[in-house]
Amino acid sequence: MSGRVILVGAGPGDPDLVTVAGLKALRAADVIVTDRLVPKGLLEEARGDAEIIEVGKVPRGEFTPQERINEILVEHAMRGKNVVRFKGGDPFVFGRGFEEWQACAAAGIPVDYIPGISSSIAGGGLAGIPITHRGVTQGYIVVSGHVPPGDERCDLDWDHLAASRLSLVIMMGVKYLPQITQRLVAGGRDSQTPAAVVENAGLPQMRLLRSTLGEIAEAAREADIRPPAVTILGEVAGLPVE
Repeated sequence: MSGRVILVGAGPGDPDLVTVAGLKALRAADVIVTDRLVPKGLLEEARGDAEIIEVGKVPRGEFTPQERINEILVEHAMRGKNVVRFKGGDPFVFGRGFEEWQACAAAGIPVDYIPGISSSIAGGGLAGIPITHRGVTQGYIVVSGHVPPGDERCDLDWDHLAASRLSLVIMMGVKYLPQITQRLVAGGRDSQTPAAVVENAGLPQMRLLRSTLGEIAEAAREADIRPPAVTILGEVAGLPVE
């Protein structure tokens, strides 16, 4: 008889921000397949006999191919194990969680999903920046910046994003922030639009950098901002806390 797989979101970094359901799943797991960006302290909640398998992807370093991760989940579940796939943020927000669900479903493995707080929403908030605010903006757009504008793999309409008055949240955009901000300005977004980058949101080493759309990339370079970081563009990034 096969076991099951539970996709669990760890939240944005602070171990206290995992959900109660996620914590219960970790404590009950036979096998935990974990990413690099999960709060490591939460793994101490696992049973002493639980097997913990690291499959995290190091930027420009070692990584476990997604196909192999899918196989690991299926292999252990087929042995009757209760498998938790533990992922930073939320499994379905740039987390490839649904790819893993599909692989398990194709093998006849039952899957459950426990949401996590995504840093696309919480990253700014933890630094005192809301992504919506009454009278300022009525919505937000979340995009991935892991490929630059103009790249054949990029399917974002940057002109549309530049013209939008909504808050723009860019995930995984540190490397290509110069190209992204230049493209937005070229598309018509005011270079004086408030901008902010939050590095390591929710962790003790969290840093907040504020600037403008036209200058945030250079400011981030000078400050040596590194992933994981969330970039927020729009009037909300300039709102005072006091």
